[in-house]
Amino acid sequence: MALPPVSDLATHAVENQPRPRGDLDLWADDPALGDAFAGTADAAALAALGAVLGRAGTRALGRAANRHPPELDVFDRAGRRRDEVAFHPAYHRLMALGLEAGYAARPWEAAPDGHRAHAAMVYLFSQVEPGVCCPMTMTYAAIPALAADPALAARWVPKLTARAHDPSVAPLSAKAGATMGMAMTEKQGGSDVRANSTRAEPNGDGWRLTGHKWFCSAPMSDGFLTLAQAPEGLTCFLVPRWLEDGTRNPLRLMRLKDKLGNRANASAEIEYDATFAHRLGEAGAGVRTIIEMVTHTRLDTAIAPAGLMRAALGEAHAWASGRTAFQRRLIDQPLMRAVLADLALDWEGALALGLRVAAAFDAAAGEHDRALARPAVALAKFLANKRAPGVIAEAMEALGGMGYVEDTPLPLLYREAPLNGIWEGAGNVICLDLLRTLARAPGAEAALQAELDAARGADGRYDAALADHRARWPHLPEEGEARWFAERLAVLLTASVLLRAAPAAVSDGYVATRVAGTRGAVAGAVSGLDTRGILARLDPGAG
Repeated sequence: MALPPVSDLATHAVENQPRPRGDLDLWADDPALGDAFAGTADAAALAALGAVLGRAGTRALGRAANRHPPELDVFDRAGRRRDEVAFHPAYHRLMALGLEAGYAARPWEAAPDGHRAHAAMVYLFSQVEPGVCCPMTMTYAAIPALAADPALAARWVPKLTARAHDPSVAPLSAKAGATMGMAMTEKQGGSDVRANSTRAEPNGDGWRLTGHKWFCSAPMSDGFLTLAQAPEGLTCFLVPRWLEDGTRNPLRLMRLKDKLGNRANASAEIEYDATFAHRLGEAGAGVRTIIEMVTHTRLDTAIAPAGLMRAALGEAHAWASGRTAFQRRLIDQPLMRAVLADLALDWEGALALGLRVAAAFDAAAGEHDRALARPAVALAKFLANKRAPGVIAEAMEALGGMGYVEDTPLPLLYREAPLNGIWEGAGNVICLDLLRTLARAPGAEAALQAELDAARGADGRYDAALADHRARWPHLPEEGEARWFAERLAVLLTASVLLRAAPAAVSDGYVATRVAGTRGAVAGAVSGLDTRGILARLDPGAG
């Protein structure tokens, strides 16, 4: 048993400081998550994972993985190329915890509700160490894209869904489990992947790629889906990291990106130098093939901000509950309660909408949900990621100067907050994709409108706001209004989900402040919230 630190020092007594949080339970302490899975087959497994992730020792692994970022190892001592990245042991322990829990595998197993369970795992891991989510998310998302080639899928999918973490440098056939990365972006095109210049030339039973990729996340993955220009046009390829003959595929690591956040995860600039690859999908159909992977990674970028916000608000609530000012606990002061309750509404909305979208991805979902999935995931990603940085900054401010200090998780969470808004399509890309989807995807517009209508009659303010939205935009807007249109649509969709599923304190507060707009422009500029009911969701043992 660990001995407590000494509070009575020679120069002063340490007082009015919150006690260390110790072991947490990310499941039991989160009724919003628990309610969403009550009575489901995944509840017990998620409860076990939440308990493990909340332990002080597990959270310390996350801190260690961030304090000791990955290191590039290009050459051995004799100058032979290795092109590897070395990770801290804490990174590998967290990867093992996630993959063995089914982070990448669960949606593709026979039981229903797999994508929702996966989304819950993303949410839980994002509260502890978001960097390891990247390779696990890409591994999960690669499965539907591999359906474009049954032979490749037969080799790769069993390894990608093996519920095992095997970081060994070995060919696919020798591994207990594998991970899959993605390398699309080039410096001259960015999101415009049709401007990619990497070349692909047929070579025997495969292809050889030559070119540069500006971003390659998780460069120690066992394979990568990538885009290159074949004679027929932009085509998708699968690049194995290690070759079956026991040699190294010439995938050159040029440097690791020195990123603001996501520091436990490596992101690299790479070069293909006659690198061996398998074609995936039809020649010239690269975007159509890889979009299956992108769509599923977008689900994770929609739900991850909810986890970041939950972690930040948990820290702020614990601090306010354990510290006094002017003879009162901070949590008992009306202004602090108003700020935290107002912030909590964004977290609740992001979690509820993220899980609703995840349900639309599940195989058992009907025609309505399948049509809803693509526009809804864009809306969820857009809104959650625009809200997260502000929520986390306010949570940081609630701790005062300590919130800016690396002894707390707030700096890590703050650095991470912008990432999911950039990855897999920044705000403008997402808004334009939303307009294209609503204009072209069969059933998407009708499914979205039906989802909005499902909450009509529950709250007159919602009904009026929905009518105003439709009057303002009877047709899709011009490009210049795409953000306004997407934001309002995302708020209404979130309100629709909350009105049907959340406690009255949450749904009423969200509608009053976000839908009806009875609030100021900054967090806590509100009136009339049921702060007791809302804050009880952050800490079921207090309010």
